[in-house]
Amino acid sequence: MSKNTTFSSQTIDVYIKIAAISLLIYWCYSILQPFFLMVIWGAIIATALYPIATWANNKFGISKSKASSALSVIGVLLLLVPLIVLSTGIYTGGSALVTGVQAGTIVIPTPNISIKDWPIIGEKVYGFALQASSNLESMLTNYSDEVKSTITKMASFLGSLGGSFIQFIISTVIAGAFMVNADKCEQAFVLVASRLTGGEQGKELTTISKTTVRGVVQGVIGVAVIQSILAGIGIAFAGIPGVAIWMFLILIVAIIQLPPILALLPAIIYAFTVDTTTTAVIFLVWCILVSASDAVLKPMLLGRGSDTPVLVILLGALGGMVMSGIIGLFVGAVILSLTYKLFTVWLENEAQHNNA
Repeated sequence: MSKNTTFSSQTIDVYIKIAAISLLIYWCYSILQPFFLMVIWGAIIATALYPIATWANNKFGISKSKASSALSVIGVLLLLVPLIVLSTGIYTGGSALVTGVQAGTIVIPTPNISIKDWPIIGEKVYGFALQASSNLESMLTNYSDEVKSTITKMASFLGSLGGSFIQFIISTVIAGAFMVNADKCEQAFVLVASRLTGGEQGKELTTISKTTVRGVVQGVIGVAVIQSILAGIGIAFAGIPGVAIWMFLILIVAIIQLPPILALLPAIIYAFTVDTTTTAVIFLVWCILVSASDAVLKPMLLGRGSDTPVLVILLGALGGMVMSGIIGLFVGAVILSLTYKLFTVWLENEAQHNNA
């Protein structure tokens, strides 16, 4: 057999193998694609929470697998409670609203005259609120298109929020499975990283990846979640409606590393407009403390994640949310930060290698 024939046969053989492998990879991706984001978020949660399982093992002698399972169960319960409350509240509130409108028993208080002093929108908001308080049925008739559009958007948002809770629950279960098999997962990651880097830096890249993920989750997302909860407590105390929506807005603002006071400004203005001066001042002071709390919280959470540029976190969070909804907000910030960190390490290693 000639050399050309042998070469052609080997080339065809290689092409067939590459095509078969590519087909299998694409097939596996298509099967796992609906769960891809949840698996990634589950891996991130597992990486962030596994030190707690290790601590419980060292402190109380609980096996890491049992501690990991317990963390997963606790996480699922913590997510189930607000999901049940949200579902129950929507059903109860919606039923009561429809019944009240039909029966004419809903009474809307007369708006405060000071609303007129709001810049740009004051007159329109006051007129709308005054008509609603005097004749709700007429207001609903006059603004029927706007009301339908608002209700549709709210229903879409609430549906998305409920779906995100379910995704978080599934991710938490997946995180528990990862933590129970943490050693095997780490070995697999090291093997893949070693294969990609030619067997030189697999262990190092694994360590850097773990540190970066834990840093962003604890130093960025952890602080944002705490600030959101604290702000929600203040909003509930002030009696401002839509606590869950405010908390979500504050969460987004905090994750992208902006002061939460920016999202709280409309709530503060509302409090000074409709509440007593004492309540409004207390709420203002609370909002300032919440906004400044990251100076205390970040050192408590090991101060990690702070070495990642704000722009990277901003683009990751917003881009992830646009691409994949609420869960993408968290995953995007972590993945882009991890990619940035690995890229900078690669550049530093290349520079050292060239200098040597």
